[in-house]
This record gives sequence, structure tokens and C-alpha cells, in this order.
Amino acid sequence: QVQLVESGGGLVQAGGSLRLSCAASGSILSINHMGWYRQAPGKQRDLVAKITDSGSTNYADSVKGRFTISRDHAKKTVYLQMDSLKPEDTAVYYCNVEALPISGTTRRYWGQGTQVTVSS
Repeated sequence: QVQLVESGGGLVQAGGSLRLSCAASGSILSINHMGWYRQAPGKQRDLVAKITDSGSTNYADSVKGRFTISRDHAKKTVYLQMDSLKPEDTAVYYCNVEALPISGTTRRYWGQGTQVTVSS
């Protein structure tokens, strides 16, 4: 199967930066898109940014110009560079990967989540 391990969350002041990482491991034949979602207390989980296997990206309007998503194919890792952070960016951030495991069919996998807290 596929495992996702996230890192990089934490507490930061408004205007600061954080970099999230998510590494995929396991018996993986291929990875299609990789992305990040976030969920604030009492709210639904929303897309933050996504990157395809060809490098095309899309972002939520609220993070455009501040966040940058990238991936390292060899390391099976996706990154989210978050700059100019605002208190409203506070949420649990979840990695999401669409992958084809050796023993199954293509499906989406979720990381365990990492807390990002931005203080004002």
C-alpha cells in the first residue's frame, strides 16, 4: 500500500513562512497528482494547492501569490512553501496523493495531517 508522512507544521507569527513536506512510500507504481488540503475547526476540508505529474499547478484563490507547491519525482515528495502567512491560514493541513500501488488500482491517499497555527 501507500503511506504518506507529513512534516513541517508549527506555530508562526503573521507574515512568517513555513514549508510543509509530504513523502510517499510503499509499493507504488506511479503517482499522478499530489496536493494539499486544509481544514479549520468547524469548516470543511478545502483544496489549497495541487500539482500534476507534468508539473501543472492550481491554487485556491486565497493563497495565490503566497503559497508555492512543488514536487520531487525521485523522492516521491510534495512540498508547500507558505509565505506571508495570515491568521486565517490556521488549519490542519493534509497531504493528498493519487497513486497506483503495485497490488491495486489508482486511488487517493491522505496523510495524517499537520497543524499550522498563525498568530496575529
